[in-house]
Amino acid sequence: MMNDILTMILVFLEGIILGVIFFGGLWFTVKKSINAKLPALLISSSLFVRIAITMLGFYFVGVGNWQRLLLCLLGFITARFLVLFITKKIDAKNVNLDKIKINGTQS
Repeated sequence: MMNDILTMILVFLEGIILGVIFFGGLWFTVKKSINAKLPALLISSSLFVRIAITMLGFYFVGVGNWQRLLLCLLGFITARFLVLFITKKIDAKNVNLDKIKINGTQS
């Protein structure tokens, strides 16, 4: 009983880790592609790497058990909202720093 609960918690956390890698990697790729010399190559290679990591992660976590796959997917979706929340804060902070740099004052 205790092992099942611990296993399910670990599967959920592994889903969060996979989601952070996928969606954090997406955010990072979009940020870096703005100044990249070959943005199409960066975006496409990032897509393939992120999908490969995610699919392998789901494959090894699931092990033919649909409950594990469902919990991993729930963790993956949770990570999407976590990454969205964190990156919004980072982007807002960068915008404020840019405004200070341009205007020379803090608003």
